[in-house]
Amino acid sequence: MTDSGSARITRRNRQMLEDEQTLLRHPKPLRATGLHWINPEAEMFHVCWSCGSYRPDKQIDLSRSQARCPECGFAHPLRALPLLVVGGASGTGKSTLAQRLLGARDDVIILDGDILWQPAFDTPGDGYLAFRTSWLRLCLSINQSGRPVVLFSAGMVVPANVETLVEQRYFSTVRYLALTCDDAVLEARLRSRPAWRESGQEAFIAAQLAFNRWLGDPPAEVAPLLARIDTSASTIEESSSAVASWIDGCLTPA
Repeated sequence: MTDSGSARITRRNRQMLEDEQTLLRHPKPLRATGLHWINPEAEMFHVCWSCGSYRPDKQIDLSRSQARCPECGFAHPLRALPLLVVGGASGTGKSTLAQRLLGARDDVIILDGDILWQPAFDTPGDGYLAFRTSWLRLCLSINQSGRPVVLFSAGMVVPANVETLVEQRYFSTVRYLALTCDDAVLEARLRSRPAWRESGQEAFIAAQLAFNRWLGDPPAEVAPLLARIDTSASTIEESSSAVASWIDGCLTPA
């Protein structure tokens, strides 16, 4: 064996030892990638293919479909597709409509925001930052396969919850649709749910009514960003048709 070959093996063994020691010390789960271990929070699209730097703040050039690494200048191919967000208070029909539209069309990916929820994301102090960031990273990754995402998620319909995240720049546009309904209808829907959902608690109902009113009459700076559909008197078929029409409009070139 040549000296250079021995050196490569020595470096490899040293790296593997360091990786194992890191794995033992690290408080969070890690996954293997090649000879190295990485934190799953370091979503791989943000790792530069050339220099290996972790840079979610890549320079986006939509005209060239590129995301350029600020460290080395390497231009990553980027499919910048629209992100469509459908949200609203609990009881306005998000999950029902997501299920109705699921499989009904093959030009978008329909996702329910609740599928990622876990206790670790319950961080109201920072506005559920990790939850919001995880969703944008997932939608970004899905976009690279060529289809935009329609995300049904309550709080993500508030534009500030998306526009303030660095990942928002990777989408060609973000569009928002708020589902609303009359207070009395919303309260009746929440109280009629099974007890295990705990939707009938007074504090929960009050919070959902307040959010519903905010979406129904948003601040002046938010109103132009929000399309709205009132589901109070509509059948599921009528509401799903209205959402489908909104999706079509968002995907139709201006």
